[in-house]
Amino acid sequence: MATKPEKWDIETDVLIAGSGGAGLTAAIIAHDDGVKVTVIEKSGKIGGTTAVSGGIPWVPNNHHMADVGVSDSTEEAFTFMKTLAQGRANDDVIKAFVENAPVMIKHIEDHTPLKLDALQMPDYKAEVNGGKMKGRSLGPPAFDSNELGEWRAKMRWGTASILPMSYAEYEATNAINCPMVLDYAMLAERMSKGIMGMGMSLIGNLLKGCLDRGIEPVMETRGLELIIEDDRVIGMRCEKDGKDFFIRAPKGIILATGGFEWDDELKSHFLPGPYTCPLTPPSCEGDGLRMAMAVGADLANMSEIWGVPTSFVPTEEYDGKQLYRITMAERCLPHTIMVNRYGKRFVDEAHNYNDVAKVFRTFDPVPFDHTNDPAWCVFDQQYRDRYWVLMTSMPGDGIDPEWLPKADTLDELANMVGIDSENLKSTIDRFNEFAREGVDRDFDRGGTAYDKYCGDPRSKPNPCLGTIEQPPFYALPVYIGTIGTKGGPRTNVNGQVLNVFGEAIEGLYAAGNAMASVSGPAYGGGGFTIGLAMTWGYIAAKHAAQ
Repeated sequence: MATKPEKWDIETDVLIAGSGGAGLTAAIIAHDDGVKVTVIEKSGKIGGTTAVSGGIPWVPNNHHMADVGVSDSTEEAFTFMKTLAQGRANDDVIKAFVENAPVMIKHIEDHTPLKLDALQMPDYKAEVNGGKMKGRSLGPPAFDSNELGEWRAKMRWGTASILPMSYAEYEATNAINCPMVLDYAMLAERMSKGIMGMGMSLIGNLLKGCLDRGIEPVMETRGLELIIEDDRVIGMRCEKDGKDFFIRAPKGIILATGGFEWDDELKSHFLPGPYTCPLTPPSCEGDGLRMAMAVGADLANMSEIWGVPTSFVPTEEYDGKQLYRITMAERCLPHTIMVNRYGKRFVDEAHNYNDVAKVFRTFDPVPFDHTNDPAWCVFDQQYRDRYWVLMTSMPGDGIDPEWLPKADTLDELANMVGIDSENLKSTIDRFNEFAREGVDRDFDRGGTAYDKYCGDPRSKPNPCLGTIEQPPFYALPVYIGTIGTKGGPRTNVNGQVLNVFGEAIEGLYAAGNAMASVSGPAYGGGGFTIGLAMTWGYIAAKHAAQ
C-alpha cells in the first residue's frame, strides 16, 4: 500500500482504471452524474478485451426485445441467472444486475452515439427456466472510426474475426456458418474507409461518448498501488514513463483492469488445470486484483474462467504474443467431430464454448493428466469444401495450410498427431450413423436452441451433423483457452469492494473481469461478459458519484 505523495500529478473525483466496456461506461455515467472523471489505460490502445470481442452486451429485459417479439421480466431474468450461478453469487447482487442492466443500456443509447439491435441469438441455456430464445443479446452497429479524430489511431484493433459490419448484418447473412455468403469486396472497402464492427464498434461508440464529454484517457499508465487515508481509498500510485505517477480521486476508484489470464503466477495460484491460450490483450495481467488484495479485499469465484476451446496459427502474433483463435465452425458444423487422445468424443461439440471448455478440465487419475487437453477437431474434405478453418483457410480454395495436419487415411492421421487410431475409426463409424439418422444418440448435438443457431441450416436433417468419410482427413489441435478470468474482489450491490469481513472498503469499486463475477461458473448468453461489465461499471459509477 502506497503512502500519500507530497504532490499529486492528477486530481479528479473518480478514477477509472481500464478502458474496456466497463471502464468507458463507468466514465460516461460518472460524468453524467456531475463529477470529474479520469480514465487511465495501461497499454497504448483503447478498448481492452471488449475491443477484440463480438461486442455484444447481454442485457435481460432490454427495451429492444419487443422488436423481435419477445417479452421479458426482472423475475424471469433473476430466476435464469440464479439457476446458472449455482449458489456462487448472493441473490441481492444478482438482482442488482438484473434491475440495473436495462436502465444502463437505455441511458447509454440515449446519451451516446451507440445504437443496438436485438439479435436472434438464443441464450446459451435457453431451455433453463427463465431462458429466452432471442432478444437479450444486443448487436452493435458498424462505426465510422473517423469520428474519433486523432483518437482513431489509439483504438485497439481486433483480429481478422472482427468484421467491419453490424452484428445484425453478420447474423442476417448467416455468415457465422456460411462464410462464402459474405461480400468480401464490400468488407475490404469498409475497412479501407475506417469502418469498424463488433467489439471495435462498441468501444468506438463508447469512446466517442467519452470524448464528447471531454474525457480523454491517460494512456500507458499502469495502476500499481492504492493509497488510503482515514480508512478510505483516496488515490493510486501508477507507473507512467517509467516513473511514479500519483492520482487523487477522493470520491472513488473503479478497478476495470480486466482479468489475470496473462499472469502465470496468478494463474498457478488460482486456476485448476491447463490454461495456456488467452484470447485477450496481453495487458490483462491482474493489476486490479493485486491492488485489491493488498488492501484486504475478499476474493470469490477465483477458479472460474470464461472458457473457450482454442487453436492457433503458429506464425500469428498479437502485441508480441502468440495470437489464439476461437474454434466455432470447426466444432459446430457438419462433417467434423472433436476427440481426445483416446480417439473418443467427450462432449456435444456444438454446445456453448464456455460449457464445452469445462470438459477440457476432466482429470484422469491413472495417467494423472487432463486427457481432453489437447483435443482434435477431425474433419474431412466435405468440411473443407464448405467451411473455413480458423477464419484463415477459405472453403473450397484448394489450399491447405502447412500447419494443419492432413492425411489420406484416418490411420495415418491418427498416427501423425497421436490419437488412438482404432478408437478414432470406430468413433467416426458410430458418428456417421448418427449423421445419417440426424440424431446424435451420445451427446444430442444439434438438439438445443443454441446448437441449432451455430449449425448450418442447409444441412438436413440436423444442422450440426454430417458424415466424415471423404478423404483427405484433417486434425486441428484444440486447447482450453479463455476470453478472461471470472474471479476477483467480491463486491456488494453498489459495486463496492468488500473486505474479508464483508464490509465495504470505502472508495474502492470493481467492474468487469476485475471483479468476482455474479455469473458463478456459467455463461448465460452471447455478450454475457460485456453486459455484466457495462452494468457493473454503471452501478459503481452511480454510487461513487454520490
